[in-house]
Amino acid sequence: MKTALYPGAFDPVHNGHIDIASRAALIFDELVVGVYDTPAKQTTFSVSERVQLMREALSEWPNIHVASYSGLTVNYARQVGATVVVRGLRVYSDFELEYQMALANRKLAPEMDLICLMTSLQYSFLSSTIVKEIAKLGGCVDGMVPSHVALALSRKYHGDAVTSAKP
Repeated sequence: MKTALYPGAFDPVHNGHIDIASRAALIFDELVVGVYDTPAKQTTFSVSERVQLMREALSEWPNIHVASYSGLTVNYARQVGATVVVRGLRVYSDFELEYQMALANRKLAPEMDLICLMTSLQYSFLSSTIVKEIAKLGGCVDGMVPSHVALALSRKYHGDAVTSAKP
């Protein structure tokens, strides 16, 4: 059984993340989506909120499991039995960062491989930062995030106001 880890902050999960996870789930027997609990950047959602939002977004894929983790990603990958780390690439600068991280991870865990999936064209502009900025300023996030994430963003930034979004 081949297990892969798809790690990230996912603050919040958007349709680009879902696209990468669903495609990886077709390649591997099991995909663990690891929600990193303490990323370098300040998060809008707590780790438990990010895990819950991701679980709901990926609930239709039986071979995807979502959990939070802390510490080194390669250590978590070993803990869950993953031999592959999956990452998504949107632009060239993503490649530079992923390449550096892959080499560092290879030094720490020589048995660990990296698989990068190119983002689907319709999501190539998406980032969690962009989604949060649009939502914070009251913009429509339809087609960018699932409806439950749009609702969570709206509540986070505007109290009880509701922003519509399609899954």
